[in-house]
Amino acid sequence: MSPLPNKRLLGLTACALLLAGAARAQTEIRIGLIGLDTSHVPAFTGMLNDPSNKKHLPGARVVVAFPGGSPDVESSWSRVKGYTEEIKTKYGVRIVDSVAEVVANCDAIMIESVDGRAHLPFAREVFGQGKPVFIDKPLGGNLREVLAIAALAEKTNTPLFSSSSLRYGPGLQELKSADLGRRLGAISYGPCALEPHHTDLYWYGVHATEALYTIMGPGCEKVSRVTTPDTDVVTGVWSDGRTGVVYGVRNSKAAYRVTAFGTTAVRDGKEGYDYAYLMKEILTFFQTGKSPVPLAETVELMAFMEAADESKRAGGAPASLHDVIAKNSPGQR
Repeated sequence: MSPLPNKRLLGLTACALLLAGAARAQTEIRIGLIGLDTSHVPAFTGMLNDPSNKKHLPGARVVVAFPGGSPDVESSWSRVKGYTEEIKTKYGVRIVDSVAEVVANCDAIMIESVDGRAHLPFAREVFGQGKPVFIDKPLGGNLREVLAIAALAEKTNTPLFSSSSLRYGPGLQELKSADLGRRLGAISYGPCALEPHHTDLYWYGVHATEALYTIMGPGCEKVSRVTTPDTDVVTGVWSDGRTGVVYGVRNSKAAYRVTAFGTTAVRDGKEGYDYAYLMKEILTFFQTGKSPVPLAETVELMAFMEAADESKRAGGAPASLHDVIAKNSPGQR
């Protein structure tokens, strides 16, 4: 017969377990969410807060959130209440009444509002607090706001990361590293629904644009756009002569895909994306304070989409990214 456990030993073991749990809690990143009107909110929170989630990512937890919401954007006001209640009851997130309360009770911040116009006002409240900030796509509602956010991040030394989840899809990452010889260009296509309060491609075309930049990288100089009620075809010319095309589709089913062209091969990236891959990058960013995507590249792809609007207003004539950035820089009218 085995001897009965020593009560003192059991007490010490329980104490050790409590201390270990406390140590884990201290190293766990406490995340605060701002803006609860997008499906990304329950998706990200579930991966972090629910150990039974098949895509669970340890090391961080969403602990506090501010609902936000935009009364003039139907896809915002109609969803904020449901997502708020879901992360509160299902994942134990504390809902607070102000952005300041979020900042005071977390280590890292995710601005998730589906309405890009809300991002600059929120950034003004959270930047400069010594905490890394992830801003979901689009970085702002237009290029002027994007440039203001970038300038504020630099002024306040705030680590900032923004990206579409498409950038980290396995198929796209595989295409990015594929041997195609000298790269000549790429075509990226996907849904391109519009929202009247945003620069046209910022609302949904941002995904296909982010995928294009994943393959092409920065360096675009000018953009021209052909638009119809059902499609947008936006062609960029890079400084080294490469060309990149975003083909946006409306009023029709459309999947995301990228075709890359090289001197020795042409290859399609496999369809598909997964929020978990982006969330892994966000957690690494929160741990290191270093964005995996240079802010200058994110600003450029936003300028690419703004230049597409400029080209549309000019009847399809090419628009210079340099001129568009200068026109929308802080301090310019």
